[in-house]
Amino acid sequence: APGFGRGAGGGAGAADQRFRAGRSTGPDLERLPELVQEVVRVTLATGPRGARRGAEAARAGLLTAGEVLSEAQPLLARGDLEGLGRLAPSVLRRLFERLGATYVKLGQFIASSPTLFPPEYVEEFAKCLDRAPPVPWAEIERVLVADLGRPVDEVFEFIDRTPLATASVAQVHRATLRGSGRDVAVKVLKPGVEDVLTADLNFIYVTARTLEFLAPELARTSLSAVVSDIRESMLEEVDLNKEARNIEEFQRFLDTTGLGSVAKVPVVFKNATSTRVLTTEFIDGVSLTDLDALEGYVPNPEATLINALNTWFASVLGAESFHADVHAGNLLALRDGRVAFIDFGIVGRVPPVIWGAVEALLLALPAGDYDTTARALVQMGATDTQVDIEAFARDLKEVFAQAEALDASLDVVLVESPPGAGAGPGGAGATAAASVSFDEAQVNRLLLEIVRVSDGYGLKLPREFGLLVKQILYFDKYVRLLAPDLQVLDDERVNLPRSGYGGAPGAGPPAGGSFGAGGVAYN
Repeated sequence: APGFGRGAGGGAGAADQRFRAGRSTGPDLERLPELVQEVVRVTLATGPRGARRGAEAARAGLLTAGEVLSEAQPLLARGDLEGLGRLAPSVLRRLFERLGATYVKLGQFIASSPTLFPPEYVEEFAKCLDRAPPVPWAEIERVLVADLGRPVDEVFEFIDRTPLATASVAQVHRATLRGSGRDVAVKVLKPGVEDVLTADLNFIYVTARTLEFLAPELARTSLSAVVSDIRESMLEEVDLNKEARNIEEFQRFLDTTGLGSVAKVPVVFKNATSTRVLTTEFIDGVSLTDLDALEGYVPNPEATLINALNTWFASVLGAESFHADVHAGNLLALRDGRVAFIDFGIVGRVPPVIWGAVEALLLALPAGDYDTTARALVQMGATDTQVDIEAFARDLKEVFAQAEALDASLDVVLVESPPGAGAGPGGAGATAAASVSFDEAQVNRLLLEIVRVSDGYGLKLPREFGLLVKQILYFDKYVRLLAPDLQVLDDERVNLPRSGYGGAPGAGPPAGGSFGAGGVAYN
């Protein structure tokens, strides 16, 4: 059975080392003037947006409070304090969804950061849905005209006023470019989303700084540093020029390595792209998990998957950044056998030493070498204690045994055929459509277990490791689905990048299996 060596992220390691020396029991009054200055600066930068956003937040809070009261009353009546505690993550997740763009993104960050947040919140926020009604066309048109500096019909010969997709931050419309006639996808930021993010993130940052001042021991968790990183990355996400650059950098990587023959990214049309508008080639492809659509669409699904694996692996060390959200919607199989990577809103950068530890895991796990696995995790984790490698290896063996449960479920749906159509496998007048679904909660639970065990030995794993391993877990699923007999680490068609940091002693070539732990495996 397949399975990948997995790890989880942290991000607080450096802060842990800085603040381990001692804990303060009260505020450091010498730092009060610095805090006041920063609060004033951020408040002035936020301006009147803060007041407007405060009113919206109050409404969301009242609606959620009403729900909480009705759900909590029966628990209070029978004195079920544990039940009240279990209710808290759900309440916070619903509040975040009501608060919109910033908090939905923050919820997704919580779900992808098991080393930073309690497991019950990580699992609950995995359900955080980025759903939002589409903005009326008239408002989208105003953004297009303001950002592109021309009437819409001078840029696009046609644009569908009904969006292909919509989320809290942006929505996407299909269009045809004037002049070239190219079929394109136009991603447009929703009006006012920058103001909402700025006000929300400034408030969250000030709150984090204040909490660290009032409770200095929180500085050990690097709370304000984590919030500052979130703030910076989210504000980058509302600059679509940045996403355009991510795509172009990846295209240069494909050109330089010759991987353009097996993979592609959408072309960016700069004359129709700006801070709030991103116009790219519309790529017509099929999701790697849509078995019904893949049949007959690509000549060899396994070869397409290997193309995706080789391209992504090579990008981890060879590109400016790697695609850090390779779920099924962002990897498309093309008719010519290539794979398309789309949506570069989330990218990652991993130091070679972290990839080296992943490399050691991939080599050690298929052979059941948990001692080397443990040493690789210790190598990348921040700790000030001596780790019992033998005991750590035993605990990891139990955790990775759970990888066997990371199986995809095949969904076969019988669809009625139109009158006169031939009978399908489901009987007269019916055809079968197959697709594969995966339990994302399983992936999160496995990552949380690794974090829990590592934390028990005083290890704080870097968040980048979790982000990297999450993508490997996605690939693990695709291998199980499309090429269950593929020996990823043994197959000469698969090129695993070498960092020079991996291959810890004792980690010989894999004995078989897909990716590790007996098989393969991002906001």
